[in-house]
Amino acid sequence: MAEHRSMQRAALLDAARSLLSEGGTEALTFPALAERTGLARSSVYEYFRSRAAVVQELCEVDFPVWAAEVSAAMERASSPEDKVEAYVRQQLTLVGDRRHRAVVAISASELDVGAREKIRAAHGGLVAMIVEALGEMGHAEPRLAAMLLQGVVDAAVRRIELGAAEDPSAITEAAVAMALRGVRG
Repeated sequence: MAEHRSMQRAALLDAARSLLSEGGTEALTFPALAERTGLARSSVYEYFRSRAAVVQELCEVDFPVWAAEVSAAMERASSPEDKVEAYVRQQLTLVGDRRHRAVVAISASELDVGAREKIRAAHGGLVAMIVEALGEMGHAEPRLAAMLLQGVVDAAVRRIELGAAEDPSAITEAAVAMALRGVRG
């Protein structure tokens, strides 16, 4: 029974990722979740009490996976500059991933305070990953530089997500160049 509930919960989260990546937060409704999973609408409420609860669990499940991929890319880098480049590139590589699209859709939506705090904390953990490398580069204020660097990444993510006129690889290269020049300065 526990395994069945776990599988149903995973199916609901997968359906939520799809709905968010396809249609944003407006698409994430309990009737849509029920339709995607073949469950009765009332059954969806047995797993999640609200849309915010679905969003919160997606953040808890998906953001650590995304952060681990960024961390792994940074660990493969040999110098602090290479770590900065890996930090930027890996985040921009993940833009096409459904988990990322769902997190972006979630971040753009109006959520309850608890869900917003979880997202803020997760982003803070992501920014914290790069502070050490910036310190090794001799940056006087590595935490501030890390937050500004994430701002460059966030702007590039939004540009890619919007389907900007530029090729995503051109946006990535521009973001990497800007990041490296900025943190060296």
